[in-house]
Amino acid sequence: METLIAGIQRIIRGKREFLEFLTAAILAKGHVLIEDNPGLGKTTVAKTVAKLIAGADGAPLLFKRIQFTPDLLPYDITGVDVFDPESHSFRFIPGPVLANIVLADEINRTTPKVQSALLEVMAERQVTIGAATHRPPQPFFVIATQNPIESEGTFPLPAAQLDRFMMRLSLGYPDREVELAILDENPSETILNGLEPVLTIENFLSAQNEAAVVFCHPSLKEAIADIVRDTRTHGSFLLGASPRAALHLLLAVKSLALVRGRDYVIDEDLAVLAAPVLAHRLKLRDPRAQGETLIREICLARIDRIKTL
Repeated sequence: METLIAGIQRIIRGKREFLEFLTAAILAKGHVLIEDNPGLGKTTVAKTVAKLIAGADGAPLLFKRIQFTPDLLPYDITGVDVFDPESHSFRFIPGPVLANIVLADEINRTTPKVQSALLEVMAERQVTIGAATHRPPQPFFVIATQNPIESEGTFPLPAAQLDRFMMRLSLGYPDREVELAILDENPSETILNGLEPVLTIENFLSAQNEAAVVFCHPSLKEAIADIVRDTRTHGSFLLGASPRAALHLLLAVKSLALVRGRDYVIDEDLAVLAAPVLAHRLKLRDPRAQGETLIREICLARIDRIKTL
């Protein structure tokens, strides 16, 4: 996976941890919600990943971008059956969601009906049109974005849909040196179009299988279960994490261990991923509270308890 990260870093500079987390989510067959300000490279990240992994025909993976707006309809993203007057039958025209990597741009600007249509393909990896079921190609990965500073005219994602995202990440602003390099090279314009795949589909699917069997000590599995249970009893949370959240956290830490060159999970993997995997699934009693900080405190307390045993 180091080859894949190195390829992405040619375009996305100075964001090593973000790229490790993103790669871990892809290996764990999860979806990612990127919540950040405009212009930080969210679209570029998705395009870059698609270009660096070769499909079965040797060409880059199929990438589709959906710009979510209030007037969008479900069939605009899933596809639709169209009547063919020559054959006197219906034929299916696939929507953009049936791609390897789908960028759901500003997902909170579309209606709940369209969000639900996306939810089916994210959760079940299939689209149902009439009596027929259509499946996206493999691998399949959704990167959704939303702008945290503008809420006018938006439709906040319900808890059921947020729970389908394995991680919520943020790119953040680059530091001064990286920003100067971006000004000098403008890599999204000068390098991106010329990128060649660095990973075959066979190698990528093999890495996904390797991530699934990374060793996680029973004490760390118990810590994951306890962290999730703590969010359900902690006085600061109205809604705690689901069993799906625990499973996503386990899969994510296994994949991160592989990304970092190990075949076993360590407590640091759990410490750094607890907030990205859990924070967006929880509802706070006090909106001013820092949910990610609370999760880190819960996580570190559980890890410290393991070390004292």
